[in-house]
Amino acid sequence: MPKAKADIRTTLGQSAPDYWKDALNDLSEKDPVMCELIQAYPGSFLRSRGAPYETLMRSIVGQQISVAAANTIWTRLEAQLGKPVTPQAALAKGESLREAGLSARKTAYLLNLSQWFAENKDLDLSFSAMTDDEVIQCLVARPGIGPWTAEMFLMFCLRRPDVFALADLGLLKAIERLYNKDRSQAKLLSETWRPYRTVASWFLWRSLDPIPVEY
Repeated sequence: MPKAKADIRTTLGQSAPDYWKDALNDLSEKDPVMCELIQAYPGSFLRSRGAPYETLMRSIVGQQISVAAANTIWTRLEAQLGKPVTPQAALAKGESLREAGLSARKTAYLLNLSQWFAENKDLDLSFSAMTDDEVIQCLVARPGIGPWTAEMFLMFCLRRPDVFALADLGLLKAIERLYNKDRSQAKLLSETWRPYRTVASWFLWRSLDPIPVEY
């Protein structure tokens, strides 16, 4: 199968991660299914949501709901809090964050996260200096942040290249549909995509939803 063209044009002021071109070439050579996915979405790439605080907020909002539903709730939160969303604005709103369509539990998680960032001004730099495992260990110690949310943070904020969220239902669905493999086989399949499992995951999500996943 021909190698996919690694088109990495800038999008909305962002460039592709510096590993993106190599990842497209590597995955295309290794995996015919992945090659077809890459060819189906030329010029597209994983974009960062930017600030760690906002990325984690969006990840908590997106837990166990569809991309479309998460986007709707986030738009309502931005209407409440302004852009960019800040810890101080969220803390000032308190429980009224629920008006955006959040559950009581998610509201509590968001407020706890906001308090953490408000009290620790250097978190952004700290994350950048950590390994993937260190970031996960740090984040899962917070209420409402489990391994999945920490993995989304690694992918969509820090844009680390080799993350695979085995518990993600979307990834498992795409793997079953495209590779005819179940959850017990998904981890072994993902090993073939190293060291670019983040990139493979991003294209698997794209195979399910035309809206790019951006937690």
